[in-house]
Amino acid sequence: MVSHSVWIVGTSRSGKTARLVEQFCNWVTSEKQYTESFYTKKTGRKKTGHVSEFLYLKQTEPGVLVLAANDDNRRELGDIIVTSTLGKYPVRAKTPLGFFQDEVILFWPLLINSLNLKAQFPVRLRPETEQELATKLWRPQLDEEILRLAGVNESRLVRRILDLLQLAAYSGIPCEDIAQILAKGLGENTTTLEPEFLASLLLDWRNWCLERGLLTYGIITELYSQHLLSDRNYQQHLTKRYQAVLADDVDEYPSVARLLFELLLDRGAVGAFSYNPDGAVRLGLGADPNYLEGLAERCRVEILNGPPSESLSEQLTKQMVELVTEPMVMLSLPKTVYSIQTTSRAQLLRQTAEEIANAIQSQQVQPEEVAIIAPGLDAIARYTLVEILIKQNIPVESLNDQRPLISSPIIRALLTMLALVYPGLGRLVDRDAVAEMLVVLSRKQQPPENSTDAMNRVSTTDAMNRVSTNIDPVRAGLIADYCFVPHPDRPNLLPVSVFERWDRIGYAATTAYNQILEWLEQQRSQQELRLIPSPISLLDRAIQRFLWNGSNLPYEQLAALRELLETAQHYWEIDTRLRQIAPVETTPHTTIIEFIQLLRRGTITANPYPVRPIGGARKAVTLATIFQYRSSRRSHQWHFWLDAGSPLWAKGGAATLFGAPFFLRDRLGEPWTAEDEKLAEEQRLQRILTDLLSRVSERVYLCHSDLAVNGQEQLGPLLPLVNACVTVISEANVN
Repeated sequence: MVSHSVWIVGTSRSGKTARLVEQFCNWVTSEKQYTESFYTKKTGRKKTGHVSEFLYLKQTEPGVLVLAANDDNRRELGDIIVTSTLGKYPVRAKTPLGFFQDEVILFWPLLINSLNLKAQFPVRLRPETEQELATKLWRPQLDEEILRLAGVNESRLVRRILDLLQLAAYSGIPCEDIAQILAKGLGENTTTLEPEFLASLLLDWRNWCLERGLLTYGIITELYSQHLLSDRNYQQHLTKRYQAVLADDVDEYPSVARLLFELLLDRGAVGAFSYNPDGAVRLGLGADPNYLEGLAERCRVEILNGPPSESLSEQLTKQMVELVTEPMVMLSLPKTVYSIQTTSRAQLLRQTAEEIANAIQSQQVQPEEVAIIAPGLDAIARYTLVEILIKQNIPVESLNDQRPLISSPIIRALLTMLALVYPGLGRLVDRDAVAEMLVVLSRKQQPPENSTDAMNRVSTTDAMNRVSTNIDPVRAGLIADYCFVPHPDRPNLLPVSVFERWDRIGYAATTAYNQILEWLEQQRSQQELRLIPSPISLLDRAIQRFLWNGSNLPYEQLAALRELLETAQHYWEIDTRLRQIAPVETTPHTTIIEFIQLLRRGTITANPYPVRPIGGARKAVTLATIFQYRSSRRSHQWHFWLDAGSPLWAKGGAATLFGAPFFLRDRLGEPWTAEDEKLAEEQRLQRILTDLLSRVSERVYLCHSDLAVNGQEQLGPLLPLVNACVTVISEANVN
């Protein structure tokens, strides 16, 4: 029997997504013809464009579920489908985890009945809130002896344990079986923490969350795979809603996605799936490409040709893989591969940036045609590359640059403001923080910028430098030294006149300071009268009064402010839920203290929804890690592979979660040996090379420094490629 489902196999940029969209359009066409025939049989009349019965039949038909590997890909795929069908056919585009979450919340009453849960609306926990609450719950059991045996600090250990629950859920394994799998996989000598102890912590955590209606990604996935998918009522609703499923890049999906697909296919739905054998970007982070590949047995397999002819994959992949796997082979790479070699990494960063600037200024390449890709980007490398290129008027776009919120001056200023308004927060503020707050909150009102100017803002630091303020850092420091009065309960700011030489402050700075002082006093008065609903309202007031002020904020600052408000709203929502279930006797502003401390630990990053500016793609150099670049599915004319001698290239630019190999379906609980790790790194490196070479069309620069940041010699797996380059750009060539 010929299957109506399609399994599309192809390498990067081979046209898999386009083929999926084409398959969707074929479904729409055939479904339209079927519906017209069905209407004619039902009514005895031919369908016309104004027959309401036909519209009703069309609206009540099962729909199409569209899945993508991550949220950016989901939006792009959804846009392509809407454009291809002229928006005439509604689809539901989600990521796998997003779909599981929506289904669990939608069918929560069903879960309440089957699991005897308390009837309350569920609230999803963010990862940082999840870790904080789990730490509080487990702290009595995670004593110093446990931490010593684990060999990591408390924060790292809690995250590692929570990841085990998530990995098990992604694999379709119930929480109760985690101890058995860990015991089998870890053996006796691999770890000093008992699997039963770890599993008991997770069971306590899961039950604690369910009692309070709190959902994490791991709990959501477990509820969906272990309870909803096996429920007959849910199965009937699911198959009535979807007659087809369209899934792109299933090599990035967790194991439980296959359970969903098989259920739909068993109930008569058709499917179209794309699979990249050189993908598996999220392997080790919850994805199980080998298990998902088993779906191909139920589909008609289509194998697409290789990447576009303009890519360097066909020309270079075989040579590079051979050089990496067999370093003793004597090969020379073609002239499309260049090498930038220096002794120190600082010199490498400068030389790489200058090479890019020279190429752009000589019009060999445009900024949007260049990508800098590294296994890991530390703050020094990011800052150096961005600053050198910006000084040459070359914009830089950092892909998914998730710097902690606390690294933004405007966020630190707003947190200082909270400590000056609410009592009991005096220990969280000092003179330097007050001075910074005065600078940030005294920004001058700027005329509205056009969209082009806003798009050219390349970094938060650069944007802050462009904003003029009424109180400069020197005057702010003087005011903080003489007018700030520290106090553990009521820190205060005095009038500027207490400073004997206050005339040195100047009219503009004095006026701005008096306005800030007056506003703070007003907010204190309202807080004492309980006229401020919550700290979220106070943050919004400060943003409206001092930061927004009728001007257009740069996108990076706007993203940070949005994430701050989203985080605060989430934090107080969770706090309200916990107090409703188990009231605790704390000071009125303990939650504010914990919120500020959470931000200061740097666990929250600025990544609000949507995570990209609205409008066309920026004409900027792309700066990304290997993981970020491969996940974004981008391609460029020129690639600069930074730190080519780093051993991190074999890791793929992303750390593998603890215990991830134990939960792969084809090797559940099997021990992970050093030989397994070596083989996995070799395979990962081959996939990285094949994938990246499929995404570059003209040149590859291997940027290598003999010494790393810590002064150690770099002898990573790509070093044979550096030595095989014919075209070398070294310090001697530049000087």
